[in-house]
Amino acid sequence: MTRIQTRVFVRALRVEAEIGLHAHEQGRRQTLIVDVELDLAGEPWRSIHQTVDYEKVVAHARAVADDGHVLLVETFAWRLARACLSETGVTRARVRVEKPLALSPAAEGAGAEVVAERS
Repeated sequence: MTRIQTRVFVRALRVEAEIGLHAHEQGRRQTLIVDVELDLAGEPWRSIHQTVDYEKVVAHARAVADDGHVLLVETFAWRLARACLSETGVTRARVRVEKPLALSPAAEGAGAEVVAERS
């Protein structure tokens, strides 16, 4: 018996979001770099209707960003993972959110990763 695992991904998506808990981060947008990996259940895909459209991942990320100020990248990642898990056939979502200027110039970026699985 052959088991097939399909993974759909979006890498280095740039999203502008109001995020952060420091005073200088309030009331302004900053760039986030988002990576999303989605594991899908089922047979090999032959149609866009049988998989997750990349544009839906982008739309979910922008919706989280447009929903108002978020204090933590962990919260942003969790909300995006939950939204992606709502898509048909998605069994697991890995979301990595990076703030590239968070520790500049000491580091290239800082962030968090969330992995969520459908139970």
